[in-house]
Amino acid sequence: MAVPGDPPNGTPEGIGGGDDEFRSDEYRSDEYRSVVFDEDFVRAARLQEYSAQERMGEHARAVRSRSIWSSGASKPRTGTPGRGARQGMLLVLLIATAFAAAVYMGLRNPYVPPAGGRPDPLSSTVVPLAPVAAVPGGRPADLYAASPAAEYRIGAAGITLPAVRRTHHFTDGQVVTALSIAKDYLVQSSLDPDVLAGAASRPVRVLLDPDQLTQFDRSMASPSGDGKHAATGWLVRFHPQTAVADPRVRVNGALAYAEVAPGVLEVTSDHTFVYAVRPAAGAPAAVDGASLFTVRRELRLRFDREDLGARRAELVSAYVMAGPQDCAADPAAGFRPLPAGAGPTTVGPAASDPYASGQPRRAAGLCGVLAPPATPSAAPVTPAP
Repeated sequence: MAVPGDPPNGTPEGIGGGDDEFRSDEYRSDEYRSVVFDEDFVRAARLQEYSAQERMGEHARAVRSRSIWSSGASKPRTGTPGRGARQGMLLVLLIATAFAAAVYMGLRNPYVPPAGGRPDPLSSTVVPLAPVAAVPGGRPADLYAASPAAEYRIGAAGITLPAVRRTHHFTDGQVVTALSIAKDYLVQSSLDPDVLAGAASRPVRVLLDPDQLTQFDRSMASPSGDGKHAATGWLVRFHPQTAVADPRVRVNGALAYAEVAPGVLEVTSDHTFVYAVRPAAGAPAAVDGASLFTVRRELRLRFDREDLGARRAELVSAYVMAGPQDCAADPAAGFRPLPAGAGPTTVGPAASDPYASGQPRRAAGLCGVLAPPATPSAAPVTPAP
């Protein structure tokens, strides 16, 4: 009996017995039963046969390689990319756009490493200036008019801000903030009446970095001329025996700024403050008892972004010259202006004993001479009304 699918006249000689060669004794076809050549399998093939219409083209190949961007459907070749190709190109374009945006943002706003570490302690130098002649006396207005401070501005008006331009890591606004904090520090530490009289230090303290407060507090409580704990390195303070005769302090100087490290902005201050002072008690040494006292302060203040946000500063260094005063007097705790009519009592600074115990005065040997142009000429005496 013929099996359906067998040749009518049987299997020719020399030709295998059809499917029997691929079968085992019972079920040889079970070996391939799990292989299903469905539509997905065909679409996943790396080679695809061209359609009859596509093979009619000249120099057409029999098969073509599939692209990972092409869709599974077989379409005639045209000049327009398929949907899959367009999606692939769109994906590449999106990746390139994202990469270009990341590069642009990196150049526009580069990453700034946070400024780490604690601020350095203040390093200060205070140099007394001794007069070469008797200290002129008179009324404050007459003394100012006869001195180099005649053209100086009064108070905070003499502390002006420079033209501002952004730095590599700081915007215009951040630079202005740093300069305004530096100006506030100068105003509070050089012009505040309570600070000048030694009655207050908080207006200056609140403007300092918290890591410098321990050094500041020690300088206020136990001033020392060791280069780190002089009260007059942080602020202008007069000895209790001296009083400010005129609150209208004359000021002149300049502020400058520069980015000294990534994320660190430094402001330098160089200002001259001229005070009219008199003895706090007792008979005046001259008519009206006033004389001029000049303080030159050169400060370096640093700021990071945290300091700018909290409106505080790190005072790095202070170089101060002040006179007329006696070289023998230690100016660390407060300035002691020589009264009107007085002259220098010593030629040089106080003697230093290298055998003495305790911490020596680092500023020993530092004393300058107040140049004559810095001293008011003999002012005409104006009789009191």
